[in-house]
Amino acid sequence: MEHPFHLSFARLFLLVSLTLFVGLSSIPDSEAQRYTISLLTCDPGEELYSTFGHSAVRVRELDSGRDLVFNYGTFDFNTPFFYIKFIRRTLDYQLSLTTTENFLYEYNYFKRNVREQELALSEQQARDLVAFLQNNYRPENRNYRYDFFFDNCSTRIREMLETVLGSSLKWNHPTDAPSKSFRNLIDEYVYPLPWSDLGIDLALGAVIDRTANENEKLFLPDYLEAAFQRATIIGDGPERALVAENHTIYDFPATEGQNWNFSNPYLVFWALAILVGLLTFFGFRNKRLYYGLDIGIFTILGLLGLLVVFLWFFTEHSQTKYNWNLLWAFPLHLILAWYLFAKPVHPLVKKLLLASMILTDLALVIWILGFQSFHPSILPLMLIILLRTNFLYYNLKAFIGLDKRK
Repeated sequence: MEHPFHLSFARLFLLVSLTLFVGLSSIPDSEAQRYTISLLTCDPGEELYSTFGHSAVRVRELDSGRDLVFNYGTFDFNTPFFYIKFIRRTLDYQLSLTTTENFLYEYNYFKRNVREQELALSEQQARDLVAFLQNNYRPENRNYRYDFFFDNCSTRIREMLETVLGSSLKWNHPTDAPSKSFRNLIDEYVYPLPWSDLGIDLALGAVIDRTANENEKLFLPDYLEAAFQRATIIGDGPERALVAENHTIYDFPATEGQNWNFSNPYLVFWALAILVGLLTFFGFRNKRLYYGLDIGIFTILGLLGLLVVFLWFFTEHSQTKYNWNLLWAFPLHLILAWYLFAKPVHPLVKKLLLASMILTDLALVIWILGFQSFHPSILPLMLIILLRTNFLYYNLKAFIGLDKRK
C-alpha cells in the first residue's frame, strides 16, 4: 500500500524493477493445477511511503513448485508525464507478478516484518481465485486508478475474495469495535512522524472525517490481516476459518521510535507563537510594527493556500476536497503580503486584514463544531494570524510613520 502524496521514488524503484520483470509466460495456468494461496502482510517501514504497510497475494503451485506473488501496489516509471500524473492522481497503478523470493527481497533489506496467512480454500475455490488473478493480470485489465482509501493493494484483495467466494465468505466483523474516522485510522500510523502527520492533515479535507465502517477499514493492511483472521467460509460443509495456518516470514527486532524533540511541529509552532507574541507586545509598547515579520508569515500562508487550492480543484484526489484549511491558509494572503511590502497604508490592506481575521475565526468554528479535524499544531498558527491581523488592523496607520522614522 502506497501513500498517494509522498513516495520515496528511489527506494520504490528497486521494488518496481523486481516486480515488473516477470513476463506473461509466468502466469500460472489455473486448469489442472493445485494451489496454496496466502495473504502476505508487510509491516510499515520508516519512510512515509511505507508508513501504512502493504498487502499482496502469494500463489504456490503444488505440482510445479512455482512460487509467485501478485502485487497490486506497483506502477510504470516509463509512463509519459509520470510526475505530473502522480501528483494529480491520474497515474494508473497496476497488478504485477514476481517470484516470492524477489518480492521479499525489499522487506528483508529494509528489515520490515512479513507475515503469511495460508487460506483454507477448497481446490475449486483456489482455482477460481487464481483464474480471477489471471484475468486481472491481462494487459487490458491490470491497470487501475489508485485511490488511497477505496482502491488500493488491500481493498483489491478484499474485493477479490468477496467476488470469488461470494456468499460463502463471512467476515465476522466485530460489533463492539470503536468508531473511527478515516483520519483517525491514518493517524494511528503517522503519529510517530509528526511532520508527516501535519502534512497529511494539511493536504486532506473534511471528506476523510466521516466514520469508516468495518469493511472500509480494510484499506489498511493490518486491518485486512485481522479481518482474514476472523473470517470464516460457509456453505460447503462445516463452517471453517478462512485462515488455515499462520506463518511468520520475517520478524526483525523493533527499532527505537522517533524522539520527541524540537523538530516536532508542536514545539516549533508554539515557540514561534510565543516569539510573535513577544514581538507584538514590545512593538505595541515601542510603537513599532515589525511588519516585515507579517510579510514573511502571510507569504508562506498564501503559498500554502495555493497548494490547498491545487489539491482541491486541480487533481483527481477524492480525499483533498472540501479542505477548510483554506480558510486560514488563504491564497489572498499573498496580496496582503505584497501590499504590506509596497503600499502598507493602502485602503485595501485593512480590508484584507479584516477578511483574514474573519476567515481564521470561521476555521476555528469549523474545527470546534467537528466539520473538519485540523492538526493540533495549527492552533498556534491561527493565534498568530489573529494576533497580527488585529495588531496591524488597529495600529498600522498610527505606527507606520513612527516606524519609518525609527
